[in-house]
Amino acid sequence: MVNFTIDELRSLMDIPEQIRNMSVIAHVDHGKSTLTDSLVAAAGIIAIEAAGDTRLTDTRPDEQERCITIKSTGISLFFHYPPDLELPKDSGDSRDFLVNLIDSPGHVDFSSEVTAALRVTDGALVVVDCVEGVCVQTETVLRQALAERIKPVLTINKLDRAFLELQLEAEEMYQTFSRVIENANVILATYQDAALGDVQVSPAKGTVAFSAGLHGWAFTLTRFARMYAKKFGVDVEKMTQRLWGENYFNRKTKKWTTKSTDAEGEQLERAFCEFVIKPVKKIIELCMSDQVEALEKLLSGLDVSLTNDDKQLRQKPLMKRVLQKWLPADQALLEMIVTHLPSPVKAQKYRTELLYEGPMDDVAATAMRNCDPKGPLMLYVSKMVPASDKGRFVAFGRVFSGTIRTGMKVRIYGPNYEPGEKKDLAVKNIQRTLLMMGRRTEAVDSVPAGNTVGLVGVDQFLVKSGTITDEESAFPIKNMKYSVSPVVRVAVEPKNPSDLPKLVEGLKRLAKSDPLVEVTMEESGEHIIAGAGELHLEICLKDLQEDFMNGAEIRVGNPVVSYRETVEGVPDPLNTAVCLSKSPNKHNRLYIYADPLPEGVAQAIDEGKITPRDEPKARAKILKDEYNMDEDAARRIWCFAPDTTGPNLFMDRTKAVQFLNEIKDSCVAAMQWACKEGVLCEEPMRNIGFNLVDVTLHADAIHRGGGQIIPTCRRCLYGAQLLAKPRLFEPMFLVDITCPEQAVGSIYGLFSRKRGMVTEEQQRAGTPLWILKAYLPVVESFGFTAELRSATSGQAFPQMMFSHWELVPGSPLETGNLAYDFCKATRLRKGLKESVPDISNFYDKL
Repeated sequence: MVNFTIDELRSLMDIPEQIRNMSVIAHVDHGKSTLTDSLVAAAGIIAIEAAGDTRLTDTRPDEQERCITIKSTGISLFFHYPPDLELPKDSGDSRDFLVNLIDSPGHVDFSSEVTAALRVTDGALVVVDCVEGVCVQTETVLRQALAERIKPVLTINKLDRAFLELQLEAEEMYQTFSRVIENANVILATYQDAALGDVQVSPAKGTVAFSAGLHGWAFTLTRFARMYAKKFGVDVEKMTQRLWGENYFNRKTKKWTTKSTDAEGEQLERAFCEFVIKPVKKIIELCMSDQVEALEKLLSGLDVSLTNDDKQLRQKPLMKRVLQKWLPADQALLEMIVTHLPSPVKAQKYRTELLYEGPMDDVAATAMRNCDPKGPLMLYVSKMVPASDKGRFVAFGRVFSGTIRTGMKVRIYGPNYEPGEKKDLAVKNIQRTLLMMGRRTEAVDSVPAGNTVGLVGVDQFLVKSGTITDEESAFPIKNMKYSVSPVVRVAVEPKNPSDLPKLVEGLKRLAKSDPLVEVTMEESGEHIIAGAGELHLEICLKDLQEDFMNGAEIRVGNPVVSYRETVEGVPDPLNTAVCLSKSPNKHNRLYIYADPLPEGVAQAIDEGKITPRDEPKARAKILKDEYNMDEDAARRIWCFAPDTTGPNLFMDRTKAVQFLNEIKDSCVAAMQWACKEGVLCEEPMRNIGFNLVDVTLHADAIHRGGGQIIPTCRRCLYGAQLLAKPRLFEPMFLVDITCPEQAVGSIYGLFSRKRGMVTEEQQRAGTPLWILKAYLPVVESFGFTAELRSATSGQAFPQMMFSHWELVPGSPLETGNLAYDFCKATRLRKGLKESVPDISNFYDKL
């Protein structure tokens, strides 16, 4: 039975110290949704017996069918903190807590959902399978969490596998858990943010739990420490320290020691093995061998009683029931969440500088830092959730300051809003404010700072994400940076031409429903959907056809890959590769040359370390000191392109040119246009620095307007690109493969056929499995999973995620190489002429 009312939840929302906003993050199949069930069951939303099998946060039918989470789901839970546990120092006297929990997907193709979930939460429960250990996606989600300044706690899950399937000895288990924690801490140390303080996790600190999500039981060392503290007559905290690490109890002398042998040289049992693993193991053995009487006797000493119904159960169901009663998962997880994850008041103090774009001393930033419900409204919408009425969306987000009310008039900033301008800005009323409760929503009249919220009526004005405020002077909250890129594309068209309006409308809705998917229309009239990988596209196409087009049939083209155009550069470009272009009226001339950006600059722009909004002097200093960029060029960057934030730069290198400022806007517009569609095959450019070295302009302003300059500058940029030895970049996947030793040979063979390269292989300690890491061109990845399974008789499991852009061998201007073939195929697909515009007579001079 649900043990709280919406009014109780609403009253808790006003006490930010009693709120915890958290995401559950992990590698695919490590048991996030199953573990979440235990918390949902503790709040009374599902029956405790059904926890683990219901997977309540998998709200879509295909999620239940495939047993995989596809969309992140928010749910607000009300908990009464058990009276025998100590309250954290910074919370009030009340033992009622509100946990806004988001269960996120683990599959790498849905990483964007994880990013959207992390943005609106302050803490993360990282789930790691005790058998598989820390995997590639665990590292990705941890890196994303630390980049957003999210505090992590860890749970080592699937303990039932260690006891029943692997039947490990107690010491082996300790070593396995220890290794998992160490690997997680290495990642945490690598990406650590000084503002977060120490984020290393340890069972002795209470930041690591041990759980079996499927069976609904879990424990932290403090749970056992409380049991033994009375017996040994020591403080609980001291006991917790002794239950982990090199601590041994000598039964003969009744003393604790850090040496593993006693005076006679006899081996002592590690405290963790003796006092934690052995009791659990004993209970599991009694349950699995149906010794109910012996079990009852043992449980009576632990204050656990079995009902008559419980005694009728046998083996696994009996084990599940007994351990659920003795070590309920919700209590262990709740204790860790409440004690070690920050409340919004605490978290927003150090997260605001990362989130807010404006000055840190204005009224909005101050209110966000203080999590002030009476301050100006600052709300970030991180994703759109399809509503129950077809075609509408609920905007899901987090209130960082102020209070949002039904009917309130607000300013809605889209992702392209510029402070002080009217672009991408709407002023509208909020129709309804909702609480997200997994599959259901509950209407509330207002939601104060520090809480997650669903909004009805703003979906017409936002595509994927944005900022909502009621303060005119407020700056927007920064856009999210995703760890994956939409590099796999397919063209779609309706089977029946009369369904075209349905397709166009469906594509608009699809773009809203997924944080990452990109929907574009080519000049040839093709509708293109771009996603992170094959599975991502499959789900998007399924949603498009079934949900957003009401079952109208569509035809899907072969998947294609987007490339990036770049230049190799020539020695001394100022004398050999400057391109001149005259305007149509022959009165204006532009001289531009192109060369590649210094190493690492494009990546820094992608990661947001260098942005067009940085203070120019500070940015120039970073570019000069860290990336060895020419100081003159670094100080005079006119723009980033494409989309004003991309990894190409346009730099003014002219000396004493008249009227130069008047053509700046025209040149910037031409740069954005040219970088969006390069000269080779109309793919976006990457890693090119264009240098404007000289300009001759007509004295009369009417002869140097945008109509004269924009096409001239674009043509000049294309010429400069062709003169600087153009090349192609292709996207590469990082493939993580888990397989037994005998399959390794056939995997190497498959990669050599696919132009892939294995970079490392290592054996997973304590198992017969090997882990291979390799790079694979995205263009070769279609159908790769099926080929891998047939080559290894289904023994290998791949995980693919976008890694980086790599140069395609050969010049796209010379026949008989890969770059030329890719370029030609892309041009034909887009309906362009077969060959690239010829500039060979320029090459003769080089």
